[in-house]
Amino acid sequence: MTLRIPIEEVIAAAPFPPPGLVLGPSRGGQEFDAYRLGRGPLHVSLIAGCHADEPVGPAMLRRLVSFLSERPSSDPLLAEATWWIVPHVNPDGEIRNAGWSAATVPANDHLGREDRAYDLSLYVKNVVRERPGDDMEFGFPRGPEDREARPENRAVAAFLSEGAPFHLHASFHGMGFATGPWFLIERAWIDRTAGLREALRKRVREMGYQVFDVDRGGEKGFDRIDEGFTTRPDSRSMVRWFEDRNDPASAAKFRPSSMEYVRSLGGDPFTLVSEMPLFLRPLEPGETGRPDDPRFLRFLGRVADGSPEEVRAEMESTGVRGMPIRDQMRLQLEFLNQALAVV
Repeated sequence: MTLRIPIEEVIAAAPFPPPGLVLGPSRGGQEFDAYRLGRGPLHVSLIAGCHADEPVGPAMLRRLVSFLSERPSSDPLLAEATWWIVPHVNPDGEIRNAGWSAATVPANDHLGREDRAYDLSLYVKNVVRERPGDDMEFGFPRGPEDREARPENRAVAAFLSEGAPFHLHASFHGMGFATGPWFLIERAWIDRTAGLREALRKRVREMGYQVFDVDRGGEKGFDRIDEGFTTRPDSRSMVRWFEDRNDPASAAKFRPSSMEYVRSLGGDPFTLVSEMPLFLRPLEPGETGRPDDPRFLRFLGRVADGSPEEVRAEMESTGVRGMPIRDQMRLQLEFLNQALAVV
């Protein structure tokens, strides 16, 4: 049986689930919840919030937990799969980013219905991103003896270890700016995902968006596969990237990612990362889409220094707009559904 999550029902579910298994405390003393749902043989792990300036993944997973928590035990989603879900692994970062992530502006989704998007002027003034060493995606313990890893990472690692080996692991991420969604997948599964890739591209187009297609040339583990799809990064490639730039101090701060950690638990899990843009930004003529492109850096400088009125004028003149939050969730869930079909 191919499992499929009913996307619109999840979107409509309660934004905050019932209490779960308390993990923590975080480095700042915050507790956060994890959930084990279902009893089936297909083992799926889902996390979000590793980068605390990417709030849509946690919002989607909280709704997914709410939805699954209300399903009868006979539902195939619970009878055929067991879910290990941590909706937000970074409660401290969520608090630090509340100055912009808690405020939204009106938008219309791809169906023309009322939705919300984030406020660019608040985002550029208040966004907080962890640096290497505090980055939770690349902060999972190197082994049981690694007590220097963040307490959140150690707690999530211990929780996930109970479900190993997994068949599927997804870490839901986001980007500040891109032309559209970007999909990162496990290198070992490239030959098994041609149908997934085409189906996702088709869905993105049907919703009126375009995939983000960038060639990072293999840096940090980002190897372009085909349109809109790239291999997920890994810690070894991250270390090499910093070492090649004579920055051994930064290189030494990288630990395994959640994807590498789950694969270290055994089996051959399909690991993936969704990258949904908070703000859709058309590329300027000749722009590469790389984060270090001078044209992009000039755009960032203009909005970072501008008043709210100047930021709105910049958005209007350049075609930048907030991506509707529900549409971001829909594409995250479609990625997950396609992955469920593959495994």
